[in-house]
Amino acid sequence: MSWTPTREDFDRYMLPNYSPQRVIPVRGEGSRLWDQEGREYIDFAGGIAVNALGHNHPALVGALKEQGEKLWHLSNVYTNEPALRLARTLVENTFADRVFLCSSGGEANEAALKLARRYAHDVHGPEKDTIISFRQSFHGRTFFTVSVGGQPKYSQGFGPVPGGIEHATYNDLDSVRELISERTCAIMVEPMQGEGGVTPADPTFLQGLRELCNEYGALLIFDEVQCGVGRTGSLYAYMDYGITPDILTSAKALGGGFPIGAMMTTDEIGRVFVVGTHGSTYGGNPLASAVAYAAVETIRQPEVLKGVQQRHQLIREQLETLNQRFDCFSEIRGMGLLIGAEFNERYQERGRDVLAAAINEGLMLLVAGPNVLRFAPSLIIPEEDIREGMARLERAIASLTV
Repeated sequence: MSWTPTREDFDRYMLPNYSPQRVIPVRGEGSRLWDQEGREYIDFAGGIAVNALGHNHPALVGALKEQGEKLWHLSNVYTNEPALRLARTLVENTFADRVFLCSSGGEANEAALKLARRYAHDVHGPEKDTIISFRQSFHGRTFFTVSVGGQPKYSQGFGPVPGGIEHATYNDLDSVRELISERTCAIMVEPMQGEGGVTPADPTFLQGLRELCNEYGALLIFDEVQCGVGRTGSLYAYMDYGITPDILTSAKALGGGFPIGAMMTTDEIGRVFVVGTHGSTYGGNPLASAVAYAAVETIRQPEVLKGVQQRHQLIREQLETLNQRFDCFSEIRGMGLLIGAEFNERYQERGRDVLAAAINEGLMLLVAGPNVLRFAPSLIIPEEDIREGMARLERAIASLTV
């Protein structure tokens, strides 16, 4: 019996923790998508900064097909060539000496937090266990990561949260100084907050965190799940700042659409993860690793990274033109192709209204909270798609009465 799923079937069969748009995309090519009715959309969302090379990219499709005819899964009782190939390229192109592969950003951050506490326990003693994070941060949906994240709405209603977690104010070094102590084992920070409003860190703030960690013997963890793998115009955002973390987490764009995550660190820190201390059933999966290797090798090419900055400038210019017409944004900010446009008082909390209007115009967008439009398109989105997408956004905003 043939059956075409509908949006109503989501409400019938799926848990209600999501509220997806009415359209159901069924096919993608580059930076464009088509729904069940054959209607076309320009994709400025990128699967929330995941589809770094757009849809149906030949390098990723080729890697998946080739590996799919060889080996799908082994478990970590054995290693495999694609996982080792991916780990090697990550080590050779970053500060890291060691890599832990997993299936998502939440898993990568969970591993990073556990590693930081284990290192502090083994090297300094069990009393050094406090983690400092930041308000409005987001680090995943596991109970540990959602508690470290600085948005209480995500941890409320699930019982007592893990202890030893403190929250400072992002881009406010004094607020960190008030909290840090000899008990602090790690500071976890996004070089650019994504879910919290697309807010880049001030260079002096990150430098200050590095110095405080050095002073107190704490580890500096960079959560680059959303801003890493070419998103800022460098392979990882720490390279833009010239500040090296002790631990770095990566996911989203790492697999270009295939679920994978990675936690990277140094030999010295990584040595405490001895056999049995941590694991992931699908971590290092050959399919995921093969696709991720193809993604990293494509994205790290100079012409791709240089193109990110060129596209950033074009999107920013287009947003400024929109602002001149509608007087709708109080600030346009971000790095590379993670850009936030914050609405002013005239359009206060109209983000989701703009999203709905944009869908009607054939444009897929994101928000970061109720008041910030978020743009995370493919790193190689054609300029003509940017211009056409912005024309559709202009029509969407014009359709709203303010």
